[in-house]
Amino acid sequence: MALSFFDLFSVGIGPSSSHTVGPMRAARQVMLDLQADGRLDDVARVRVDLYGSLGSTGRGHHSDRAVLLGLLGEAPETVDPTTVEPTVDRVFAERRIALLGTHEIAFD
Repeated sequence: MALSFFDLFSVGIGPSSSHTVGPMRAARQVMLDLQADGRLDDVARVRVDLYGSLGSTGRGHHSDRAVLLGLLGEAPETVDPTTVEPTVDRVFAERRIALLGTHEIAFD
């Protein structure tokens, strides 16, 4: 199997791609798995705990925003950086999040 440079490295949002790419992908994948299992609409609450350096520097390196965007269905490779701030601000202001853009739950 051949790998390219782009398979190994991804650019993410925030000051630290290493703290945003993985969390965004992981959050999105959990939502996609729930959707594939037909359980996304049953979700009433999501709790995310970040450990290690992600937990220690999460807000400073925007890991929290990356998780939020992943829950919304965004991927590091396709998210439009110009929409990140307005999207995050909207979720915080409305106190609602639409998982994968379809299933809305309360956000605290």
